[in-house]
Amino acid sequence: MSEATPKTTNQSKASRPRFQFPSAVTTLAFVMVLVWVAALFIPSGRYARDADGSPIPGTFERIETPLTFDKRVAQLILAPVNGIYGLLSPVAGVVDTEIVGRLFGQIGIIVFIMSIGAFISISFATHSLEVAVAALANRLRNHGWLLITAVMVLFSLLGTTMGFSVETLGFYALFIPLMAALGYDRLVTAAMIIVGSLIGVMAATVNPFSIGVAAGEAGVGIGEGILLRLILWVLLTSMAVAWVLRYAARVRASPSASLIGFDQSTSEDASSADNTAGSPDPDLDPDAADRTLTGTQRWVLAITVLAFGLMIFSVIPWASILGGNTGPADYYVTHEVAGVEPLWFELDWWFPQLAMLFLIASVLVGLVARMDEKEIVRLIKAGASDMMGPAMVILLAGGVSVILTNTQTLGTILHAMEQLITGSSAGAFAVATMVVNVPLAFLIPSSSGHAALAMPLLTPLADFAGVGRPLTITAWILGHGLALLVSPTNVVLIGGLAIAKVGYDKYLRFMWPLLLALFVVSAAVLAIAASIA
Repeated sequence: MSEATPKTTNQSKASRPRFQFPSAVTTLAFVMVLVWVAALFIPSGRYARDADGSPIPGTFERIETPLTFDKRVAQLILAPVNGIYGLLSPVAGVVDTEIVGRLFGQIGIIVFIMSIGAFISISFATHSLEVAVAALANRLRNHGWLLITAVMVLFSLLGTTMGFSVETLGFYALFIPLMAALGYDRLVTAAMIIVGSLIGVMAATVNPFSIGVAAGEAGVGIGEGILLRLILWVLLTSMAVAWVLRYAARVRASPSASLIGFDQSTSEDASSADNTAGSPDPDLDPDAADRTLTGTQRWVLAITVLAFGLMIFSVIPWASILGGNTGPADYYVTHEVAGVEPLWFELDWWFPQLAMLFLIASVLVGLVARMDEKEIVRLIKAGASDMMGPAMVILLAGGVSVILTNTQTLGTILHAMEQLITGSSAGAFAVATMVVNVPLAFLIPSSSGHAALAMPLLTPLADFAGVGRPLTITAWILGHGLALLVSPTNVVLIGGLAIAKVGYDKYLRFMWPLLLALFVVSAAVLAIAASIA
């Protein structure tokens, strides 16, 4: 009996279920409810607006909440729906599905990733990507670090110049099997894509959707302060690449060092890279590396390269970047810079065109592979349905923004930010500007929307503190970008993790040392720059 008691106790301890971090969908639902509860206790408020719709400093006033408790409950219930296809009324300033206004919901992004899922599904069914990935992995078997570095620097460069981030959601299905074949886990793939693109957004140099909007609000040129921003881009990108390479090397040398393991398949977050005909992972097919591409498979690869290359080329705002334009812009919805005439070769595409690009490419691949009509339709449906998990995450993130907009609490939050940094010294003001914009970016993940709200308030405060307006813009984008790297309301992050099937808690565990280092370096650079100026 004396031996049976401790054995029974040990068994009960072993059988006790361990806490597991909830899925991305549950996490976002919890965040949405939490924001709704917080909005119950944050007074409604607003600023007077100028002709361009920007808030005027010193005009903040408390207002009666526009919603009764019953209407607030209705807002919570309808937030996911409004997060899909809600419209923002330019008159009332509220989001709803039954008003006249511009699109506010995330339906464009959702349709885009579903079309990507359809394309990857039908492409993998031809085994062309499987064979190509195996061959490429064989060539890069000792140079995986070079691939990670090249992809991160490229995405960072696109991020710093034109805000390239949402577009990266299309690349997971290509990189996940390749990185797995090279011996890396899915966290390496997710970090390579997410951190690579968002570090560029954080260290933006001439991005018209962030720096351009902020410069227009501050009344300075987009090129002012670019030397400091270039230095920060090189510095922060180098830190990010080094951190991802460090983890990647550990995982490849010892798979047990992986934070997520190498078997993360779940029915909830399955992606088209795992559920299509034929396995996309060369590790699951040892003969893949010995195969040669057939003529049909070469055509499928050509279509794949053309589709992704055209996607990148078509979304770059060439006229805005080359012309150094400043002023109102929108990245997520219209992807346009106001008052800029596109160059003759500029396609100016966004989610509607990109979705149809990949749907047409899907049909083309099916025809080239001589599939019958029923098989093409089946694979397109299967690929699109595989993206429903990420789509639910994205619509819930949109629902959070809807709640903040409709409860009119953003004005009060802006006013609190204004009060925190008033009267600071030059160095303290620069660092404080970065810090106070971090929580604001959680609430407003759109850089153009964040700039339009914050910069009109920050500009006069910077003048009083003796801080140059270009430096204030740099401090603002650093705070905004720092938040995007971990914000659960950022569709680039939360959608990417859902597609890669990486838990948000595991990602945070991986990121927090890098995040702390980025903050310390950014704060030091800002303080030094403010003191020198």
